[in-house]
This record gives sequence, structure tokens and C-alpha cells, in this order.
Amino acid sequence: MASKSDDITLVMGQTFTDHDLHHIPDMNVDRIYMDYNATTPLEPEVVQAVSDALRDAWGNPSSNYVAGATAKSIISQSRQSVARMVGGKSEDIVFTSGGTEANNLVLHTALEHFKKSCRAAEQSEGPTNGCPGLPHIVTTNVEHDSIKLTAEHFLADGKADVTFVPVSKVTARVDVEDIIAAIRPNTCLISVMLANNETGVIMPVQEICQRVDLLNKQPERLRILLHTDAAQALGKISVEVQELGVDYLTIVGHKFYGPRIGALYVNGPGRRTPLYPMLFGGG
Repeated sequence: MASKSDDITLVMGQTFTDHDLHHIPDMNVDRIYMDYNATTPLEPEVVQAVSDALRDAWGNPSSNYVAGATAKSIISQSRQSVARMVGGKSEDIVFTSGGTEANNLVLHTALEHFKKSCRAAEQSEGPTNGCPGLPHIVTTNVEHDSIKLTAEHFLADGKADVTFVPVSKVTARVDVEDIIAAIRPNTCLISVMLANNETGVIMPVQEICQRVDLLNKQPERLRILLHTDAAQALGKISVEVQELGVDYLTIVGHKFYGPRIGALYVNGPGRRTPLYPMLFGGG
């Protein structure tokens, strides 16, 4: 939707600042871009950094020649920068093609971890409930499609049970008690976005994590993994993974003037927190 006022066309969306207007490439003076919640333009510094990397760091970062070493150094510095942004460690950052891949990786990991945990429990000599049915995912009914559609696919394909907890019709916020009430013995993942992309509502992720952490301390309970999609929160509010208490946090660069890539924070990948690949190979 657009409206004409004082010879300036306003494209309805997020509010803008003078900083925004001066950093939009080829901006027509008669048109103002206001859909920043969907995507942002690249900062000039980002364009320059990407251009420099394409020119100077084209090598394989696993190789020991100069171009490869340069690429490895840039990746390492970038990982450290992203880690500082969310209060994590550089080894906790996994770069992805975007938020969709990061979210899919979390759901895939949750199902794989559930299956392997069940097999381990069945083979143990101590008392166990074995594998209590299909893996169960708890999420909300207002998640991004990369969570919603993936969960629906798992449900339709008979790979998982899924509970979509509705948010309040008054506040548009999910109630912590409703999330906790949805938990079953076979719940393997809770995924709740940190900030909604349509309403801007901040979800009670920290409180959910605190409650689930108590459940995870029960001796015979299968671990419930905790994920939040922070795509719409980063760059707008402070995001600290230690304060939130999440196992996974999704990061999307193009939401705050970065390139069209993503990252996934994993609290100790492969050590404290599981991470199972969807793709194999490399080179």
C-alpha cells in the first residue's frame, strides 16, 4: 500500500530514520522504502567487505595457501563478531545459507537426537521408559513458515507429533503455562520465536527456558531442546543467549543491514548440545 503526501511516496512498512534513507542504493527521492522488517539494504561497509572478500579471499579456507588462509581468517573473525553480538563463544556459531536452513537444522537435529536417545535408553541396563512414541515438538501458531511448514511436514509424514500453541487473542503473546501444559513425555523440542515478525510482540522465551530447565533435571526424562528464532529481534533489542537460556538461536543477516546469509548459535555444538548435519560431504 502506498500514499502520496508532499510529493513523497510512502511504502507502508516499518518506520525509517535519516540513517536508513541515506544508505539505500539508488534511492529515488520520490520513494521511501519502509519494509525493513522484511529485509534491509546492505550497509556500504558490508558491500565493501563482501567485495574485498570476493577479490582477495576466494580460496578454500581448509587449504594452507595464501588465499585459503585469508578466507579462513575472515571466517574466524566473522564468527567471533557474531558470537559477541549474542553473548556466545565463537565455536558456538554455525554459518548457514539463511534463517530457513538454520531453523530446519534445529528441527532435524531434535528428531535425530530423540531417536538416538531412545535407542541408548533401550540398550541401557538401568530402569527406562524406552522410546515413548514419536518425537513431539511444541511451538506456537505464529512462527515463521520455516518452522511452521517444516513442523507440519514432519507431522504429515508421520515423523513427529506437533503441538501449535495458540497465542493470546488479546496480547498476541504465548502464555508460558500453555507451553508447559503442552509438554509430553516424548517432547524433544520447544521452539518459540523471540520477536514476532508481524506484531513485534516479544515472547517470554527466558521464562519458558527457566521452566523447562527444571523439567530437564528430572533423572529419567528425555532432554527437551530449546530454540528461539531471533531473526526479528537482533538489531532492535538486546539479545543475550546466556540470559535467555536457549540451546539454539537463529540469526538472519539481512534483517539488520547484513548480507543474505544466516547463522545458528548452538550452545556447545556436539558437546553440550546436539547438532546433526542435513548435508554430508565437503571440499
